[in-house]
Amino acid sequence: MTGQGTPFVSLDDFEQHAMRNLDRNALDYYRSGAQDMITLKENQRAFDRVFIRPRVLRDVSTVALSTSILGEQIASPICIAPTAMQRMAHPDGELATARAAKRKSTCMVLSSWSTTRIEDIGDGVKWLQLYVYKDREATRRLIERAQDSGYTAIALTVDTPYLGRRLADIRNRFRLPPHLTMANFADTGKAQVGKAEATSAADNASGLAAYVASQIDPTLNWSHVEWVKSVARIPVLVKGILTAEDAVLAVNAGVDGIIVSNHGGRQLDTVPATIDVLEEVCRAVDGRVEVFLDGGVRRGTDVFKALALGARAVFLGRPVLWALNYNGEDGVVEMLNMINEELRLAMALAGCVSVADITRNHVKVPGQPRL
Repeated sequence: MTGQGTPFVSLDDFEQHAMRNLDRNALDYYRSGAQDMITLKENQRAFDRVFIRPRVLRDVSTVALSTSILGEQIASPICIAPTAMQRMAHPDGELATARAAKRKSTCMVLSSWSTTRIEDIGDGVKWLQLYVYKDREATRRLIERAQDSGYTAIALTVDTPYLGRRLADIRNRFRLPPHLTMANFADTGKAQVGKAEATSAADNASGLAAYVASQIDPTLNWSHVEWVKSVARIPVLVKGILTAEDAVLAVNAGVDGIIVSNHGGRQLDTVPATIDVLEEVCRAVDGRVEVFLDGGVRRGTDVFKALALGARAVFLGRPVLWALNYNGEDGVVEMLNMINEELRLAMALAGCVSVADITRNHVKVPGQPRL
């Protein structure tokens, strides 16, 4: 419900509430993209260029959303992407998001830049998002802590040797509020963002950009993926693949999955929307590993289109933050209920009674010949 008592009817309503409610530092950090934000906008617009080809007279009296990812059963192919510093959106932050994910029997990916410790996230299907730090032992400890705490996969972000140029964060000189820290680094000296390393006017950068420049390893290459694989006892996915060429290299490096992602349009501006390159990646992989998508998913029909083009599941980022800000754990559950019901309806109207029924023949994309 909105503040005026009008019910929320779409995921956009959660965002509108957050735009009125969040402080400028947090709002701009969450919603902004790189440079002119062309990719950020395209992530959503591109879904509008994909059309559903429905089949009729299919008996859709019962529609099941359940599926599996990396061998784990989940209630729906709609999962929660890693988003950093969630306590800026709500005091319970990642704890509330994790509880909502468990209530909905779906997967949550915890950002390594969370404001909640790895160990404090409860039971459920949970993965850890990981960066490779210059301090290799700090990276190793994150993997080991995740394994010891019941996480079942590592999602290695591979598109961030440097932070993208995010104009709003530069203007705001983004910094994590003083009462919050990157909780997974409390004992390493890497827990603060926007302190001394980002206070010089000459830096002309947000606190997070300065943090990344000082901590994240810019030599990141395929040997680092192999190193993470050698350390981890759980599956390793790479997050940030946008081309067939890199998808093949990822499979050859032994990864267990690929997340087609452009970091929510926050890294290199003018790269393609993720839905526009999903099929290219899936064809290159040819079923050897599972492929996932994040970026721009706002409707159940978006989820349907991604599944038809080869995604095993999709991950939601910003909508989770907006729902978290609206009403904590219950807000995230409400948002997930809404988009899951949209997916259920889309499947029924397209003649699909299970996720497995959704095929490439159910969508028409730009440039595709008439079927």
